[in-house]
Amino acid sequence: MAETSKTGTPSSFTVGGRAYTFTDHTFDVVVVGAGGAGLRAVVGASEAGLKTACITKVFPTRSHTVAAQGGISAALGNMGEDDWRWHMYDTVKGSDWLGDQDAIEYLCKNAPAAVYELEHWGVPFSRTEAGKIYQRPFGGMTTNYGEGRAQRTCAAADRTGHAILHTLYGQSLRYSAEFFIEYFAIDLIMEDGVCRGVVALSMDDGTLHRFRAHKTVLATGGYGRAYFSCTSAHTCTGDGNAMVLRAGLPLQDMEFVQFHPTGIYGAGCLITEGSRGEGGYLTNSEGERFMERYAPSAKDLASRDVVSRAMTMEIREGRGVGKAKDHIYLHLDHLDPKILAERLPGISESAKIFAGVDVTREPIPVLPTVHYNMGGIPTNYYGEVLTKVNGDPDHVVPGLMAIGEAACVSVHGANRLGSNSLIDLVVFGRAAGARCAETIERGARQADLPKDAGLSSLDRLDRFRHASGSTPTAELRLDMQRTMQNNCAVFRTGEVLEEGHTLIHKVWSGTDDIRVTDRSLIWNTDLVEALEYDNLIVQAVVTMDSAVNRQESRGAHAREDFPDRDDKEWMKHTLAFVDTNSRTVSIDYRPVHTYTMSNEIEYIAPKARVY
Repeated sequence: MAETSKTGTPSSFTVGGRAYTFTDHTFDVVVVGAGGAGLRAVVGASEAGLKTACITKVFPTRSHTVAAQGGISAALGNMGEDDWRWHMYDTVKGSDWLGDQDAIEYLCKNAPAAVYELEHWGVPFSRTEAGKIYQRPFGGMTTNYGEGRAQRTCAAADRTGHAILHTLYGQSLRYSAEFFIEYFAIDLIMEDGVCRGVVALSMDDGTLHRFRAHKTVLATGGYGRAYFSCTSAHTCTGDGNAMVLRAGLPLQDMEFVQFHPTGIYGAGCLITEGSRGEGGYLTNSEGERFMERYAPSAKDLASRDVVSRAMTMEIREGRGVGKAKDHIYLHLDHLDPKILAERLPGISESAKIFAGVDVTREPIPVLPTVHYNMGGIPTNYYGEVLTKVNGDPDHVVPGLMAIGEAACVSVHGANRLGSNSLIDLVVFGRAAGARCAETIERGARQADLPKDAGLSSLDRLDRFRHASGSTPTAELRLDMQRTMQNNCAVFRTGEVLEEGHTLIHKVWSGTDDIRVTDRSLIWNTDLVEALEYDNLIVQAVVTMDSAVNRQESRGAHAREDFPDRDDKEWMKHTLAFVDTNSRTVSIDYRPVHTYTMSNEIEYIAPKARVY
């Protein structure tokens, strides 16, 4: 844990009659979060000679990227002909045409170089007999603009995220970046619309810190824990997204929440899409491979929104399996045990632990489970945060960047294709590091922080630290998670969403009655969980309200009362702003970027849904 780079004398404040002291730090770049995106940005910035800090609330190799299983997409062509333009076509189509096509072009064009870079750094990819990186098929990935099936997902067995994260952490230690481990970022330091840094609590010793920087990069991941059943780690509370909302900036496309088709029933643990890429398939209570009816071409490898809704429809129509007929079977038992041991060892172990299933002999019980947040902090493809100012929808917020699942570039639009998440992390983490190197003068002096910098963060911290209401955090969190699970799930209607709007705002109002019993600052998990809940609830509210507002079906947002996609009215990004004082949400819009970076590929226009 670094304690260097302090500037000046500690700054003291009195809040609620209690004294607090900040220790000040100055860096060129501060990255908040140490997952795949955050570490790639740390490598890029520190490699360029910028004084770089990384703030992370867990040890870097415990970041949620470690849980990514199936692989990372790039048009390498190791298993057959491939082209980045085909990858781009699939990504635009998979996004249900809500993805920004300039950003998607940047992603797909830079993907091969990013993967080869990881390989050269030491990621132990699985190999073909010829020694090339092994690639498996994934849902929605095609060749020749939808005509064939692509094997585009580069895999390290079924532990690809684990391999990438450990390799990136090793690379980040090659340079002079400083890590502040088990520091909980509380809020941004904003001055006249410019981000000047971030305030953080050291959970280890209870000290408070202000980090001043030319660029603050948010790589804080998604907010899956707003839902009751999810594949996310308990740390996935979207802290950066909430900090952005409290700073008066918007979040984009929050109504689009991806349900992964195959979470283990009753546990939520992920069974990678790579299991279907290796030949796994789904069946209902009649033993029918039902995906052939819903997606005659792609079948079990249709995009995740299609498979999740098909599973849900089978269950709703009484063809679910088990005593309660409330889940579906995933079969791997027909595959060669040697293949399972070589390519899917992790999920074989997970199925045994969490479902009591031997995958070589019996199917895995699965259910669609919240997996990924397509929405987040709006950015351009450099990673710079955008907001809408005086009619300009692409106004850059000086000093602030966002990458990874916390960001909405938007390459995933209304629905992310499997294995596009890991490539998103490394391509845009790399882009953010390069942008910092381009725009920051090394060692340039920074203006002093305002005298009251961080005071509002202390007010919030002190309020929760001494909250003496009657409702424990766990009770509020459970109410929030159940409301989101019941009212903002795979299928939505106006009536269910309106009820959800009322219920989630009621939970939000209940935050005033929260109770925290531990008054200390050292390893106060009671306080940290309250702060995380406060981060989650504002994201839950804007997700619900954005879903109420969007009156169409697109990608992961499926409304039974508006079953069709409406490109004339709704091909636009939702921007959600929050007033935390009045507890109100306001909605605005940004246009989708239907132009590309170059003339190498034409704008991909919406077409009929064919899977």
